[in-house]
Amino acid sequence: MSFGSSLLSHPHAVRFLFNNNRTSRFKAAAEVPDFLSADWFESRKKRPFGPRLDFSAEDAVHYQLEALKYNDRPRQDYGIEVMYRFAGFDPFERSTYFGPFFDLGQFERFRRIFHHSTYRVLLGHKERKITSTLFVEENKYKQRVWIRGSRPEEEEIFQFTMVQRVGGCWDGYWLTESLLHDTDTFSGGLAY
Repeated sequence: MSFGSSLLSHPHAVRFLFNNNRTSRFKAAAEVPDFLSADWFESRKKRPFGPRLDFSAEDAVHYQLEALKYNDRPRQDYGIEVMYRFAGFDPFERSTYFGPFFDLGQFERFRRIFHHSTYRVLLGHKERKITSTLFVEENKYKQRVWIRGSRPEEEEIFQFTMVQRVGGCWDGYWLTESLLHDTDTFSGGLAY
């Protein structure tokens, strides 16, 4: 006799297996929790902003800088989220995205570096000017950008290095290989 047939041979087992009159003891709350914005559900339906196949290298840099300029719109650190989507590093390996080797696999570590005194000039900046552009190779592009921040006397120069992927699911997309500050930013160390 198998387990299934012995279970069904018991008179109460059939009633237990097919009882549809059970009600749940737990009720789901109809309200949206406090920590989510009112438009959270609608924003999840939209495709998140990030790399697009039709973006040129110049477009990719432009859209990243625009996202950082309006960093906290539509939500806090959204511009940094966009930068993370464009980042071309492997999250399982240490990266030279900001110069020195950092473990940037977790978004929170990536976000903290943007709030470091050197990179925070990018967040909510007031003005920017492209100082130079160069196609190093067919699929590698560099752009230097002068940034005037939102704080008094806050000016910095950054260099974007964009790489167009060949093969795989990112084939043809321009991703950011590195975002470097002109000076030796982390010589004193950084707790990220």
